[in-house]
Amino acid sequence: MSTSPAPNFVQRLLEESGLTSSHEPIYLMLVSILLEDHYHLGGRLERLATEKDDTFRLSTDSGNHLVKVSPPDEAEAVVDLQTAAMRYLESTAPQLPVQRVKLTADGDDNVTLTLKDGRTRVLRVFDFVDGPVLARTNPDAEQLAKVGEMLGLIDVALRTFTHPADRRGLAWDIRHFHQLTELVEHTPVPEHRQLARAVFQLFEEAVVPRLSDLETQVIHGDFSPYNVVVDPKSDRFVTGVIDFGDTMRSAVIFDPAVPMANLLGRTPDQPWQEACAFAAGYQRERPIKASELPLLPVAALARLTLRALLTNWRAERAPERREYLLDHAKDDWINIERSLTVNLDDVIAHLAEAHDGHS
Repeated sequence: MSTSPAPNFVQRLLEESGLTSSHEPIYLMLVSILLEDHYHLGGRLERLATEKDDTFRLSTDSGNHLVKVSPPDEAEAVVDLQTAAMRYLESTAPQLPVQRVKLTADGDDNVTLTLKDGRTRVLRVFDFVDGPVLARTNPDAEQLAKVGEMLGLIDVALRTFTHPADRRGLAWDIRHFHQLTELVEHTPVPEHRQLARAVFQLFEEAVVPRLSDLETQVIHGDFSPYNVVVDPKSDRFVTGVIDFGDTMRSAVIFDPAVPMANLLGRTPDQPWQEACAFAAGYQRERPIKASELPLLPVAALARLTLRALLTNWRAERAPERREYLLDHAKDDWINIERSLTVNLDDVIAHLAEAHDGHS
Protein backbone atom coordinates (compact mmCIF):
# COMPACT_ATOMS: atom_id res chain seq x y z
CA MET A 1 0.00 0.00 0.00
CA SER A 2 1.18 3.56 -0.64
CA THR A 3 1.85 5.97 2.16
CA SER A 4 -1.05 8.06 3.44
CA PRO A 5 -1.25 11.69 2.34
CA ALA A 6 0.16 14.33 4.64
CA PRO A 7 -2.27 15.68 7.24
CA ASN A 8 -4.63 18.27 5.75
CA PHE A 9 -3.63 17.32 2.17
CA VAL A 10 -7.18 16.27 1.40
CA GLN A 11 -8.66 19.41 2.96
CA ARG A 12 -6.21 21.60 1.05
CA LEU A 13 -6.95 19.81 -2.23
CA LEU A 14 -10.71 20.16 -1.73
CA GLU A 15 -10.30 23.86 -0.91
CA GLU A 16 -8.09 24.47 -3.95
CA SER A 17 -10.72 22.72 -6.06
CA GLY A 18 -13.41 25.12 -4.81
CA LEU A 19 -15.39 22.29 -3.23
CA THR A 20 -15.42 23.44 0.39
CA SER A 21 -17.04 26.86 0.13
CA SER A 22 -20.76 27.39 0.13
CA HIS A 23 -22.23 28.89 -3.01
CA GLU A 24 -22.55 32.67 -2.99
CA PRO A 25 -24.93 33.67 -5.80
CA ILE A 26 -24.13 36.92 -7.51
CA TYR A 27 -26.89 39.49 -8.04
CA LEU A 28 -28.52 39.41 -11.46
CA MET A 29 -28.60 43.22 -11.57
CA LEU A 30 -24.84 43.44 -11.01
CA VAL A 31 -24.20 40.99 -13.85
CA SER A 32 -26.47 43.03 -16.14
CA ILE A 33 -24.59 46.25 -15.31
CA LEU A 34 -21.20 44.63 -15.94
CA LEU A 35 -22.36 43.21 -19.28
CA GLU A 36 -23.68 46.60 -20.37
CA ASP A 37 -20.61 48.52 -19.20
CA HIS A 38 -17.87 46.16 -20.44
CA TYR A 39 -19.43 44.23 -23.33
CA HIS A 40 -22.15 46.65 -24.48
CA LEU A 41 -24.56 43.74 -24.20
CA GLY A 42 -28.11 43.94 -22.91
CA GLY A 43 -30.86 41.37 -22.82
CA ARG A 44 -32.60 38.75 -20.71
CA LEU A 45 -30.50 36.87 -18.18
CA GLU A 46 -31.53 33.36 -17.16
CA ARG A 47 -29.64 31.62 -14.33
CA LEU A 48 -28.50 28.06 -15.15
CA ALA A 49 -27.68 25.29 -12.68
CA THR A 50 -23.97 24.46 -12.59
CA GLU A 51 -21.43 22.95 -10.23
CA LYS A 52 -19.42 25.96 -9.00
CA ASP A 53 -19.71 29.07 -11.18
CA ASP A 54 -22.65 31.42 -11.41
CA THR A 55 -23.78 30.70 -14.97
CA PHE A 56 -26.36 32.54 -17.08
CA ARG A 57 -27.84 32.40 -20.54
CA LEU A 58 -27.97 35.90 -22.01
CA SER A 59 -30.58 36.34 -24.74
CA THR A 60 -30.05 39.42 -26.89
CA ASP A 61 -31.56 40.71 -30.14
CA SER A 62 -28.45 39.55 -32.01
CA GLY A 63 -28.12 36.10 -30.43
CA ASN A 64 -27.36 34.18 -27.25
CA HIS A 65 -24.32 34.14 -24.99
CA LEU A 66 -23.19 32.13 -21.98
CA VAL A 67 -22.04 34.21 -19.02
CA LYS A 68 -19.91 32.72 -16.25
CA VAL A 69 -18.80 34.31 -12.97
CA SER A 70 -16.12 32.34 -11.15
CA PRO A 71 -16.59 31.43 -7.47
CA PRO A 72 -14.82 33.72 -4.96
CA ASP A 73 -12.33 31.02 -3.95
CA GLU A 74 -11.10 30.23 -7.46
CA ALA A 75 -7.72 31.83 -8.18
CA GLU A 76 -7.60 34.30 -11.05
CA ALA A 77 -4.64 32.34 -12.48
CA VAL A 78 -6.81 29.21 -12.69
CA VAL A 79 -9.54 31.11 -14.55
CA ASP A 80 -6.84 32.46 -16.88
CA LEU A 81 -5.61 28.89 -17.49
CA GLN A 82 -9.10 27.87 -18.65
CA THR A 83 -9.42 30.88 -20.95
CA ALA A 84 -5.89 30.48 -22.31
CA ALA A 85 -6.52 26.84 -23.23
CA MET A 86 -9.65 27.83 -25.16
CA ARG A 87 -7.81 30.67 -26.88
CA TYR A 88 -4.93 28.33 -27.76
CA LEU A 89 -7.32 25.85 -29.39
CA GLU A 90 -9.05 28.66 -31.24
CA SER A 91 -5.76 29.75 -32.80
CA THR A 92 -4.03 26.37 -33.35
CA ALA A 93 -7.04 24.19 -34.19
CA PRO A 94 -9.80 26.59 -35.34
CA GLN A 95 -11.65 23.76 -37.07
CA LEU A 96 -12.54 22.19 -33.71
CA PRO A 97 -15.95 23.32 -32.36
CA VAL A 98 -14.58 24.59 -29.05
CA GLN A 99 -16.67 27.28 -27.39
CA ARG A 100 -15.30 30.78 -28.10
CA VAL A 101 -14.47 33.47 -25.53
CA LYS A 102 -15.96 36.91 -26.31
CA LEU A 103 -13.74 39.94 -25.77
CA THR A 104 -14.84 42.99 -23.81
CA ALA A 105 -15.26 46.32 -25.60
CA ASP A 106 -11.67 47.09 -24.49
CA GLY A 107 -10.33 43.82 -25.91
CA ASP A 108 -9.95 41.92 -22.63
CA ASP A 109 -10.81 38.26 -22.01
CA ASN A 110 -12.77 39.00 -18.85
CA VAL A 111 -13.89 41.46 -16.20
CA THR A 112 -12.57 41.17 -12.65
CA LEU A 113 -14.72 42.36 -9.77
CA THR A 114 -13.44 42.74 -6.22
CA LEU A 115 -15.72 41.80 -3.31
CA LYS A 116 -15.95 43.76 -0.08
CA ASP A 117 -13.73 41.20 1.68
CA GLY A 118 -10.99 41.62 -0.96
CA ARG A 119 -11.64 38.39 -2.83
CA THR A 120 -12.12 38.53 -6.59
CA ARG A 121 -14.55 36.99 -9.04
CA VAL A 122 -14.03 36.83 -12.79
CA LEU A 123 -16.83 37.37 -15.31
CA ARG A 124 -16.46 35.93 -18.81
CA VAL A 125 -18.78 35.79 -21.81
CA PHE A 126 -18.82 32.94 -24.33
CA ASP A 127 -20.71 32.06 -27.48
CA PHE A 128 -23.80 30.04 -26.63
CA VAL A 129 -23.58 26.60 -28.25
CA ASP A 130 -27.11 25.53 -29.15
CA GLY A 131 -28.20 21.92 -29.28
CA PRO A 132 -28.65 18.94 -26.99
CA VAL A 133 -25.78 17.71 -24.84
CA LEU A 134 -24.62 14.13 -25.35
CA ALA A 135 -26.17 13.11 -22.03
CA ARG A 136 -29.66 13.85 -23.40
CA THR A 137 -29.26 11.65 -26.49
CA ASN A 138 -28.96 7.93 -27.25
CA PRO A 139 -25.82 7.66 -29.41
CA ASP A 140 -24.89 4.54 -31.34
CA ALA A 141 -21.38 3.07 -31.34
CA GLU A 142 -20.13 5.11 -34.28
CA GLN A 143 -21.48 8.36 -32.81
CA LEU A 144 -19.71 7.56 -29.55
CA ALA A 145 -16.54 6.91 -31.53
CA LYS A 146 -16.90 10.38 -33.10
CA VAL A 147 -17.12 11.87 -29.59
CA GLY A 148 -13.93 9.97 -28.78
CA GLU A 149 -12.26 11.29 -31.92
CA MET A 150 -13.07 14.85 -30.86
CA LEU A 151 -11.34 14.46 -27.49
CA GLY A 152 -8.40 12.82 -29.26
CA LEU A 153 -8.12 15.83 -31.57
CA ILE A 154 -8.29 18.23 -28.60
CA ASP A 155 -5.56 16.34 -26.75
CA VAL A 156 -3.36 16.33 -29.86
CA ALA A 157 -3.89 20.10 -30.22
CA LEU A 158 -3.10 20.73 -26.53
CA ARG A 159 0.12 18.70 -26.56
CA THR A 160 2.39 21.76 -26.63
CA PHE A 161 0.21 24.08 -24.53
CA THR A 162 1.65 25.32 -21.25
CA HIS A 163 0.49 27.81 -18.63
CA PRO A 164 1.89 28.94 -15.25
CA ALA A 165 -1.18 27.54 -13.44
CA ASP A 166 -1.47 24.24 -15.30
CA ARG A 167 -0.13 22.24 -12.34
CA ARG A 168 -3.06 23.32 -10.20
CA GLY A 169 -4.33 20.95 -7.53
CA LEU A 170 -7.74 19.52 -8.35
CA ALA A 171 -9.66 16.85 -6.45
CA TRP A 172 -11.17 15.67 -9.75
CA ASP A 173 -7.68 14.84 -11.07
CA ILE A 174 -7.59 11.03 -11.04
CA ARG A 175 -3.90 11.03 -10.04
CA HIS A 176 -5.01 11.99 -6.49
CA PHE A 177 -7.67 9.27 -6.24
CA HIS A 178 -5.70 6.95 -3.92
CA GLN A 179 -5.15 9.83 -1.49
CA LEU A 180 -8.89 10.43 -1.00
CA THR A 181 -9.84 7.21 0.81
CA GLU A 182 -11.22 9.19 3.76
CA LEU A 183 -14.18 10.21 1.59
CA VAL A 184 -15.49 6.66 2.03
CA GLU A 185 -16.43 7.59 5.61
CA HIS A 186 -18.99 10.09 4.25
CA THR A 187 -20.77 7.41 2.21
CA PRO A 188 -23.84 6.30 4.17
CA VAL A 189 -24.57 2.93 2.51
CA PRO A 190 -22.33 -0.01 3.57
CA GLU A 191 -22.55 -1.68 0.15
CA HIS A 192 -21.35 1.53 -1.50
CA ARG A 193 -18.40 1.75 0.88
CA GLN A 194 -17.50 -1.82 -0.07
CA LEU A 195 -17.60 -0.99 -3.80
CA ALA A 196 -15.42 2.07 -3.24
CA ARG A 197 -12.82 0.05 -1.33
CA ALA A 198 -12.70 -2.51 -4.15
CA VAL A 199 -11.94 0.25 -6.69
CA PHE A 200 -9.34 1.85 -4.39
CA GLN A 201 -7.58 -1.53 -4.22
CA LEU A 202 -7.60 -1.94 -8.01
CA PHE A 203 -6.17 1.58 -8.41
CA GLU A 204 -3.55 1.00 -5.72
CA GLU A 205 -2.32 -2.15 -7.43
CA ALA A 206 -2.51 -1.13 -11.10
CA VAL A 207 -2.12 2.65 -11.37
CA VAL A 208 -0.26 3.98 -8.31
CA PRO A 209 3.06 2.22 -9.11
CA ARG A 210 2.95 3.81 -12.59
CA LEU A 211 1.87 7.36 -11.69
CA SER A 212 5.32 8.90 -11.97
CA ASP A 213 6.05 7.57 -15.47
CA LEU A 214 2.71 8.17 -17.24
CA GLU A 215 2.72 10.52 -20.25
CA THR A 216 1.45 13.95 -19.17
CA GLN A 217 0.20 17.13 -20.80
CA VAL A 218 -2.56 19.71 -20.32
CA ILE A 219 -5.94 17.99 -20.77
CA HIS A 220 -9.58 19.12 -20.92
CA GLY A 221 -10.23 17.25 -17.67
CA ASP A 222 -14.02 17.06 -17.81
CA PHE A 223 -15.09 15.82 -21.25
CA SER A 224 -18.35 14.55 -19.79
CA PRO A 225 -21.61 13.95 -21.73
CA TYR A 226 -22.85 17.26 -20.26
CA ASN A 227 -19.97 19.18 -21.85
CA VAL A 228 -20.34 17.83 -25.40
CA VAL A 229 -23.02 19.38 -27.63
CA VAL A 230 -24.22 17.17 -30.48
CA ASP A 231 -26.46 17.11 -33.53
CA PRO A 232 -27.71 13.55 -34.18
CA LYS A 233 -28.62 14.55 -37.76
CA SER A 234 -25.11 15.77 -38.59
CA ASP A 235 -22.36 13.50 -39.95
CA ARG A 236 -19.93 15.27 -37.62
CA PHE A 237 -22.23 14.55 -34.65
CA VAL A 238 -20.19 16.71 -32.22
CA THR A 239 -21.05 20.38 -32.74
CA GLY A 240 -19.66 21.94 -29.56
CA VAL A 241 -17.17 21.38 -26.73
CA ILE A 242 -17.79 23.46 -23.63
CA ASP A 243 -16.60 23.99 -20.05
CA PHE A 244 -12.83 23.98 -19.61
CA GLY A 245 -13.23 24.46 -15.85
CA ASP A 246 -11.17 21.36 -14.96
CA THR A 247 -8.31 21.99 -17.39
CA MET A 248 -4.99 20.91 -15.86
CA ARG A 249 -1.73 19.09 -16.52
CA SER A 250 -2.17 15.40 -15.76
CA ALA A 251 -1.71 11.94 -17.24
CA VAL A 252 -3.08 11.82 -20.78
CA ILE A 253 -4.99 8.57 -20.15
CA PHE A 254 -7.01 10.32 -17.44
CA ASP A 255 -8.68 12.48 -20.11
CA PRO A 256 -10.53 9.67 -21.95
CA ALA A 257 -11.10 7.99 -18.58
CA VAL A 258 -13.56 10.78 -17.64
CA PRO A 259 -16.07 10.25 -20.49
CA MET A 260 -15.59 6.49 -20.20
CA ALA A 261 -16.58 6.72 -16.54
CA ASN A 262 -19.74 8.57 -17.53
CA LEU A 263 -20.62 5.87 -20.07
CA LEU A 264 -20.12 2.87 -17.78
CA GLY A 265 -23.17 0.74 -17.09
CA ARG A 266 -25.57 2.54 -19.43
CA THR A 267 -26.08 -0.76 -21.27
CA PRO A 268 -26.63 -3.06 -18.24
CA ASP A 269 -25.95 -6.35 -20.04
CA GLN A 270 -22.66 -5.06 -21.45
CA PRO A 271 -21.60 -2.31 -19.02
CA TRP A 272 -18.33 -1.49 -20.83
CA GLN A 273 -19.79 -1.41 -24.36
CA GLU A 274 -20.29 2.35 -24.72
CA ALA A 275 -17.05 3.23 -22.93
CA CYS A 276 -15.09 0.97 -25.28
CA ALA A 277 -16.83 2.48 -28.34
CA PHE A 278 -15.71 5.94 -27.16
CA ALA A 279 -12.15 4.72 -26.52
CA ALA A 280 -11.94 3.20 -29.99
CA GLY A 281 -12.73 6.58 -31.51
CA TYR A 282 -10.28 8.38 -29.22
CA GLN A 283 -7.48 6.09 -30.35
CA ARG A 284 -8.15 6.85 -34.02
CA GLU A 285 -6.80 10.35 -33.36
CA ARG A 286 -4.55 9.83 -30.35
CA PRO A 287 -3.42 6.24 -29.79
CA ILE A 288 -2.72 5.39 -26.16
CA LYS A 289 0.66 3.86 -25.33
CA ALA A 290 0.40 0.06 -25.22
CA SER A 291 2.03 0.10 -21.77
CA GLU A 292 -0.62 2.51 -20.44
CA LEU A 293 -3.70 1.00 -22.07
CA PRO A 294 -4.29 -1.62 -19.30
CA LEU A 295 -4.64 1.23 -16.78
CA LEU A 296 -7.51 2.91 -18.65
CA PRO A 297 -10.41 0.76 -17.32
CA VAL A 298 -9.18 1.16 -13.74
CA ALA A 299 -8.85 4.92 -14.22
CA ALA A 300 -12.43 5.06 -15.56
CA LEU A 301 -13.72 3.12 -12.54
CA ALA A 302 -11.72 5.41 -10.25
CA ARG A 303 -13.24 8.51 -11.80
CA LEU A 304 -16.81 7.19 -11.46
CA THR A 305 -16.14 6.20 -7.85
CA LEU A 306 -14.59 9.60 -7.17
CA ARG A 307 -17.72 11.34 -8.43
CA ALA A 308 -19.97 9.16 -6.30
CA LEU A 309 -17.85 9.86 -3.21
CA LEU A 310 -17.47 13.59 -3.80
CA THR A 311 -21.19 13.94 -4.57
CA ASN A 312 -22.17 12.44 -1.21
CA TRP A 313 -19.58 14.58 0.56
CA ARG A 314 -20.65 17.80 -1.18
CA ALA A 315 -24.40 17.21 -0.90
CA GLU A 316 -23.93 17.20 2.89
CA ARG A 317 -22.22 20.60 2.77
CA ALA A 318 -24.05 22.44 -0.01
CA PRO A 319 -27.78 21.84 0.42
CA GLU A 320 -28.56 24.57 -2.13
CA ARG A 321 -26.77 22.47 -4.81
CA ARG A 322 -27.89 19.08 -3.46
CA GLU A 323 -30.51 18.41 -6.16
CA TYR A 324 -28.14 19.34 -9.00
CA LEU A 325 -25.31 17.24 -7.57
CA LEU A 326 -27.35 14.15 -6.82
CA ASP A 327 -29.11 14.24 -10.20
CA HIS A 328 -25.77 14.08 -12.03
CA ALA A 329 -24.61 11.10 -9.98
CA LYS A 330 -27.83 9.22 -9.23
CA ASP A 331 -26.81 5.95 -10.96
CA ASP A 332 -23.10 5.97 -10.12
CA TRP A 333 -23.06 3.18 -7.53
CA ILE A 334 -25.26 0.94 -9.70
CA ASN A 335 -22.93 1.49 -12.66
CA ILE A 336 -19.81 0.84 -10.58
CA GLU A 337 -21.31 -2.44 -9.37
CA ARG A 338 -22.29 -3.48 -12.91
CA SER A 339 -18.84 -2.63 -14.27
CA LEU A 340 -17.05 -4.60 -11.57
CA THR A 341 -18.90 -7.78 -12.59
CA VAL A 342 -16.88 -7.83 -15.84
CA ASN A 343 -13.35 -9.26 -15.95
CA LEU A 344 -11.15 -6.22 -16.62
CA ASP A 345 -8.75 -8.38 -18.63
CA ASP A 346 -11.56 -8.80 -21.17
CA VAL A 347 -12.07 -5.03 -21.30
CA ILE A 348 -8.33 -4.48 -21.76
CA ALA A 349 -8.27 -7.05 -24.58
CA HIS A 350 -11.14 -5.21 -26.29
CA LEU A 351 -9.32 -1.87 -25.95
CA ALA A 352 -6.11 -3.46 -27.27
CA GLU A 353 -7.89 -4.60 -30.44
CA ALA A 354 -8.88 -1.01 -31.18
CA HIS A 355 -5.36 0.15 -30.26
CA ASP A 356 -3.74 -2.30 -32.69
CA GLY A 357 -6.10 -1.11 -35.40
CA HIS A 358 -5.09 2.56 -35.02
CA SER A 359 -1.51 2.62 -33.72
